Amino acid sequence: MGVSLKKSFQLHELMSGLPGLLATGDSATVTGLACDSRKLVSGDLFFALPGSACDGQDYIAAALEAGAVALVVNHPPATDYGVPVVVADNVRLAMALIAQRFYGDPTADLLVIGVTGTNGKTTTTYLLESILKTAGYRPAIFGTVDYRFSGKQIPASHTTPESLDLLRLIAEFRAEGADALVLEVSSHALDQYRVDGIHFDVAIFTNLTPEHLDYHLNMDAYFASKARLFELLPARRAVINLDDSYGIWLKEKHPAALGFSRTQQTDIWLPQLESNAQGVQGVVSLEGEVLNLKSSLVGDFNVSNLLGAVGAAYVAGIEPATIEKGLSAAPQVPGRLEQIENEHAVLALVDYAHTSDALTQVLTALAGIPARRRFTLIGCGGDRDQKKRPLMAAAAVAASDLVVLTSDNPRTEDPLLILEQMRQGALEAAGVELTLKQAAAGATGFVVIPERRAAIEFAASQVAQGDLLLVAGKGHEDYQILGTTKVHFDDREELRRAFNLKQQLRGSDEV
Repeated sequence: MGVSLKKSFQLHELMSGLPGLLATGDSATVTGLACDSRKLVSGDLFFALPGSACDGQDYIAAALEAGAVALVVNHPPATDYGVPVVVADNVRLAMALIAQRFYGDPTADLLVIGVTGTNGKTTTTYLLESILKTAGYRPAIFGTVDYRFSGKQIPASHTTPESLDLLRLIAEFRAEGADALVLEVSSHALDQYRVDGIHFDVAIFTNLTPEHLDYHLNMDAYFASKARLFELLPARRAVINLDDSYGIWLKEKHPAALGFSRTQQTDIWLPQLESNAQGVQGVVSLEGEVLNLKSSLVGDFNVSNLLGAVGAAYVAGIEPATIEKGLSAAPQVPGRLEQIENEHAVLALVDYAHTSDALTQVLTALAGIPARRRFTLIGCGGDRDQKKRPLMAAAAVAASDLVVLTSDNPRTEDPLLILEQMRQGALEAAGVELTLKQAAAGATGFVVIPERRAAIEFAASQVAQGDLLLVAGKGHEDYQILGTTKVHFDDREELRRAFNLKQQLRGSDEV
């Protein structure tokens, strides 16, 4: 079924017919591919990826010492490296295309669905996974949470891995029996040509809101990266969210694509919808065909995710009745409004919302759920877009009785400076800064607790029966990045621990 088991190639075989490549020196026998000199083994072809903070050219000596048999670089070498050198107009694109060839073009005979956008990608992939399984496929999934197939789960290093790792894993899953692939496609991946060795059959555009502007610098560049996915598709094989202004723009560029909307009559729309705290149900029109929609997912933003998944499955040729069953069978998505059971009758939720738009959408969805008091805990990551920090704090303050501002992944930034930017946003949104004593007495406003574990413990200690607590920002992540060190930290574990401590303290008070 198409996956090559060939273990070695002559360099000229990997290069033949590929654009923008010029070879110098003799050929070589290539038994592996690498773009990280630390992981390179003897016989590998080394790709010296250009970069601003770190440039692959600086690691050529290390790669040669480790046994690289040839190099791919972006400009002619000034020295003789003693091995064949391939000069590429675009090293990242060359890497994707060579990896595609080396790993036997593993997506050539798979059904491949790509999901791109700022928010909703992960939820959409879980919905599609359930639909595809119901339709009899054996799908492999690549996304923010993990890379998985048939019980095998690999923690995700990136939403979309480097092309070498991506195509190698797809080839492995394909050899194990995968016949479909659902892939979250990040803007970084599109900008860096990580998915150019993949044959996409269907693509979904979820939405576009400010994110990753530390990398893309402005929204036009961010959108341009996302839009690249739709240039890789056959005609009319895309579904696009028309409730998003960038979606409308994208649909104008690709008029044959199908549009979906929560609010307007279009190719895929909702003649009937009921949404409440228990989920959504209604009727979807698919170019005139009718599908009954029922899901436990909460909120308007999840209605969009449901429509995107429905549309992609429909475009892929899956029958509406099968799509219905697949949606009904879809599991809880890790870290996406994931409920944490407790003995205090508190609705405690952990969510990945880490942009102001995503947080606002989650808080708006939760506003429809009755609650005595509403608590939100949120932080912002370091070495990332600073503009979103005051906006996220303001969104939390506007929708909550008590907000706890804390650290997320500070990385190499000072967490106190990050929190100060969030604090200013909360104050500008008319939030009242409280002492811990005032907050414990039931005052409305916000507190700043820099250490995340202590912040979660404080929030858990304050909630009571009938309250709603949202711990946002990290979702499924099971780590915290402090400086350049990654340490184990899982909001779900910490919240359970805090609730258990609360229960123990309650028990000791009752003795």
